Amino acid sequence: MKRIDLVKVEHSRKIGKVCEYIEPNLTEDCILYADGEAIGFYLNKMPEKMCKLANLANAEFNSKRVPKTKLDRSDVLKAQIDNPGMTRAEARKVGTSQLSVILGSVPPKPQFMRYYGTISSVHSVQSANVFIKAMLLLAKESEKLIQELLPEQYDKQLKLLQELDSKWRFGNLFTSSISNYNISAPFHRDTGNIEGAVNVIICKKNNSKGGDLHVPDYGATFGQQDNSILVYPAWKNVHAVTPIKPTHEGGYRNSLIFYPLKAFKKL
Repeated sequence: MKRIDLVKVEHSRKIGKVCEYIEPNLTEDCILYADGEAIGFYLNKMPEKMCKLANLANAEFNSKRVPKTKLDRSDVLKAQIDNPGMTRAEARKVGTSQLSVILGSVPPKPQFMRYYGTISSVHSVQSANVFIKAMLLLAKESEKLIQELLPEQYDKQLKLLQELDSKWRFGNLFTSSISNYNISAPFHRDTGNIEGAVNVIICKKNNSKGGDLHVPDYGATFGQQDNSILVYPAWKNVHAVTPIKPTHEGGYRNSLIFYPLKAFKKL
């Protein structure tokens, strides 16, 4: 597989700022290196078994069987302001609604009166069982891919999670999963993740463009087309998702993400 050596470049990106549209410059299968060390990989299309699991998980996510947290983006609100009398349902057809689902372990957040780590409430919803099983199988298939393409990282991550109680694990290399539907995340760094570990980002996309991952430290923009996978240490660098632009009504970008949280190393 092609080797890409990521080289740091100067930039002025700030955490919290929105990323503009950037044409992807990394769209071929490759192993990613930084400072001579293999730190991740990118596949334009996953193996067939993983594609089928991602398709199933995405279909379940888009059904009424899976409870989701919903947030309307600013373009929905703007449509209502610009068109007095327009209902929220009508505005959502021309704007974008963000949906997300967390699986696995949810960390304590005392500022929100959540003083203990918990397992996502979605696990108690019977109608979501197919989605949960598909996501867990997808996490485990991702781990097999990491073991094949990044064997040293696989062993390292297993050791990093050794001290975690098994009840906090989602698979062997992760604690949690989140599915982000139509979320163009501003510049951020995943500071809650275990340092030295990698995330998995699987993309489901239909009738939309954009929604690619930009890492300004390396001037890298990864093309996140349907059924692509990016394995990357999201704790390491600032990154953002470029704007998601539906090309037809109902167009979307859904990212299925697996990650290990350091909060559970203490529980």
